[in-house]
Amino acid sequence: NHLSFFSGFGPFRQYLVNSSWEAVKELSKRGLGENIDLQIMQLPVVYQKAKEQVCKIWTTLQPLLTVHVGLASSTTALIVLEQCGKNKGYQERDACGFHPEGACCVLDGPEKIESTINMKTLWKNVSVEGIDIILSRDAGRYICDYTYYTSLYYGNGRAAFIHVPPLSESVTAEFLGKALQTIILAMLEQCGEQRE
Repeated sequence: NHLSFFSGFGPFRQYLVNSSWEAVKELSKRGLGENIDLQIMQLPVVYQKAKEQVCKIWTTLQPLLTVHVGLASSTTALIVLEQCGKNKGYQERDACGFHPEGACCVLDGPEKIESTINMKTLWKNVSVEGIDIILSRDAGRYICDYTYYTSLYYGNGRAAFIHVPPLSESVTAEFLGKALQTIILAMLEQCGEQRE
């Protein structure tokens, strides 16, 4: 059995319910088939704590793939596949009022790290009825991007990041959970092809 790890984020700013965590909980109910042992965790919107948790995931569990899901507070209902994480430029303060030392994730780390998952291929092959999926190379220099970079760094690129929209009448937790399931099954298939 392969272990895959999923994280969503806790509340921040005006979002008392974070759609990313609701979506991940829903995904966990649905599962990813019997070969995949699926574990989930909620990360706080705090740089240092999120980083510690992510390091722990990679050092202790060594999953096949870790997928982080974050809330994109844009007004449009889009699911965004993030290709890479950036190391520098973290000026914005987290829920505790801090930002990272040197405004970067890993002091001597590379400028950016690409996921081993080819998001463009994924994007071409996956569609979710009722919502658009887009590609991105900039996860936004906040906790999402910071967590993603950290995970890519410690997981040798075996991480993915998906931004989901806030919950609404049309975008329910169930809807997002189902969408994640579709996208992640395609990701896992890609992982399998890379290993062979």
